[in-house]
Amino acid sequence: MKTLKIAFLILGHSTFTSLANIGFKLSAASNIWSRFLFWQVAGNLAGFAGVLVFTGLLRLVPLHVAYPITQGLSVIAVQVVVARLLFQETVRAWQWVGSALVIAGIVLISVRL
Repeated sequence: MKTLKIAFLILGHSTFTSLANIGFKLSAASNIWSRFLFWQVAGNLAGFAGVLVFTGLLRLVPLHVAYPITQGLSVIAVQVVVARLLFQETVRAWQWVGSALVIAGIVLISVRL
């Protein structure tokens, strides 16, 4: 049960981080002040929710494990899912190599969970 909670909290953090970055990207692309402000608020609320989820994760996992896993997965989620799939941004070959190294680091850090 504890492992399922940890996985759920990690997934939740990555989701809220991705939503925050979507909000900031849409805010940056807005030409209208009200849309800019709306997406800023939405991005910050999603980011705050991510912080709350991360705090919950810290009840179950030590900081030196939780931080690199959540940050690494957030980088991958934002780069691959948000930037590449949602916004059709180009991800170059070396950036994919970097993503693979981040994933390898996450695996090595989480081996002892």
